[in-house]
Amino acid sequence: MIMFRCNLQRLTFYISIFCVVASCCFGQTKNKFEFIELKNIDYLEGKSIDTIQRLNLVLPKTDTDYPLLVWIGGGAWSYVDRNVEMDLARKFAEEGIAVASIGHRLSAAKWRDSILDKGVKHPEHIKDLAAAVKWLYEHASENGYDKEKIFIGGFSSGAHLAALIGLDESYLKNEGLSKDVIKGMIPISGTYDVVNYHEVFETGDRQELAELHVEAVFGDSKEDFINASPTNYLENLGIPMLLISDNALDRYTRLFEKRLMESDFKDYNVVYVPDLNHAELWRNISFDNSSTYRASMIEFIRANN
Repeated sequence: MIMFRCNLQRLTFYISIFCVVASCCFGQTKNKFEFIELKNIDYLEGKSIDTIQRLNLVLPKTDTDYPLLVWIGGGAWSYVDRNVEMDLARKFAEEGIAVASIGHRLSAAKWRDSILDKGVKHPEHIKDLAAAVKWLYEHASENGYDKEKIFIGGFSSGAHLAALIGLDESYLKNEGLSKDVIKGMIPISGTYDVVNYHEVFETGDRQELAELHVEAVFGDSKEDFINASPTNYLENLGIPMLLISDNALDRYTRLFEKRLMESDFKDYNVVYVPDLNHAELWRNISFDNSSTYRASMIEFIRANN
């Protein structure tokens, strides 16, 4: 089951999505591209301070200048693994879309594992992401993708980072790039207002996570939370966005959608997935041979080329 928020301005997009979905349902897939994989690329070119600051590239074998999806995996900003996202990357490459799976420095997560007791805090994760985007932009021609067709997306914590770098232009600006290098955003099942995210834990059943999780990632002040919130930068919206959410974290997407509806920006689409939880949606877009949600991501990229 797939649930859309729809108005007339988005009708064309949804018609194309339904066509893709119908094709998936009846098994009518087109010929797949072969691809090559380039792993463990040091996007800081010798200046990295952690071996996790690497990216993997999956490139379709085609002479056409194809788009690139910069992808940030989930893991609560604390146990993200670019290699875990390779199945998803291969699925996109088969459709003629290159994928860069990004590794970034991680925060502490003692709440999950006592070994994870050290790490960075915001904005170090997104600084790494901005550096990766710079490398990808500057090395487009040698890898075959079009630097004018760069999209960014992510799942869970990666969705937050994808939305933030697309809205707060300061991170790309510090790398000498305009935010216009990104042509579209695909945040999936993330949180976008860190003030609200902290409050949810602070008033919930596991109040210790407000400190051990949220504050370990973002700092301990409201100002820290505001500065790290994509909702704080909605005046910068200027590129298309596809939001997708599972049924476990939809409260955060609904809050983001509410803020979007209050703005003047209209070039966004929201897809709710009421029958899949957080892990199920990730497995669906990463592993299923036929995924309506992955199809909607692919169609979004093609439609906004």
